[in-house]
Amino acid sequence: MIGGIVLQEKLNINEILDLNETIAAHMFQGYTYPWEVLGKIKDEILKIGATLSAEDYDKLGSDVWIAKSAKVAPTAAIYGPAIISKNAEVRHCAFIRGSVIVGEGAVVGNSTELKNVILFNMVQVPHYNYVGDSILGFKAHMGAGAITSNVKSDKTLVTVTAGKDRIATGLKKFGAILGDNVEIGCNSVLNPGTVVGRNSNVYPLSMVRGYVPEGSIYKKVGEIIEKR
Repeated sequence: MIGGIVLQEKLNINEILDLNETIAAHMFQGYTYPWEVLGKIKDEILKIGATLSAEDYDKLGSDVWIAKSAKVAPTAAIYGPAIISKNAEVRHCAFIRGSVIVGEGAVVGNSTELKNVILFNMVQVPHYNYVGDSILGFKAHMGAGAITSNVKSDKTLVTVTAGKDRIATGLKKFGAILGDNVEIGCNSVLNPGTVVGRNSNVYPLSMVRGYVPEGSIYKKVGEIIEKR
């Protein structure tokens, strides 16, 4: 069982995310938990965008910046504010709804929908994914059909849980935080307030809620084992 103080330490930003692997590193300064920045993504994109070089980025409209080295399918829909970073790929019929940062070398796949999201560098959401009000760490990968559920069915505020321990977030919309190198299996559902620690795997067809410790394999509810 993870005690309350230990849980709070495990959920610290620097325990989950490598801030060297995002253009938005400064956004996290002064905060303890990664979900605390979710309400600030829109405004921060506008600030970051204003600093981007016209040599490296094309600006579309008033608030969409796309790196010249990025590959964006003509069928993709991108609404601002948004930043598509260097060498990223946005594939056929991707739908970027706004308040989105796509990191360097990241892949946003066919029919994937993003809304109020930070994808760190090298993240892959390549097939039929929905990611909303979430942060995905360096090299995190979501298998085909895996989604984040970002609003509770009873519309109450989201909490992060581990056993009997609970941390209130004060947020109505909060999908998931995935640490660096997390692998989410195909057709899994990450319920509101899911946090998966670094280097963990989630089995396909899983329903995940609460905190999955770093270096774990999530097999099903109540069965999480340590990687060997």
